[in-house]
Amino acid sequence: QVQVVESGGGLVQAGGSLRLSCTASGLTFAARAMGWFRQAPGKEREGVSSISRLGYTIEYADSVKGRFTISKDNAKNTLYLQMDSLKPEDTAMYYCAAGAPYASSRGLNADGYNVWGQGTQVTVSS
Repeated sequence: QVQVVESGGGLVQAGGSLRLSCTASGLTFAARAMGWFRQAPGKEREGVSSISRLGYTIEYADSVKGRFTISKDNAKNTLYLQMDSLKPEDTAMYYCAAGAPYASSRGLNADGYNVWGQGTQVTVSS
């Protein structure tokens, strides 16, 4: 079964940190670009960060640049998102997504991803 499963969300105070993980199974992880997206209540889904198959190309949304770091461990089939200096406006459901095998990274465009996780909730209190 092809799937990606997020973990690591939780409740944290503003200024704190969390590390999200996304573990993939049933797919060739090393062959896929990966992305993190988020959706807050009443808002549209937005791209947070993306990483190419081998990790050479990385993109961040302007709102998280300098605070979030994406990484990809192909040996462990796991994607990470280190989130530092969290703000209340980072509160959202965070989703991991995988692109098609050997396709070029589509960056923060959700249309470029065809396998989605169920999400993990991140709540930042002020």
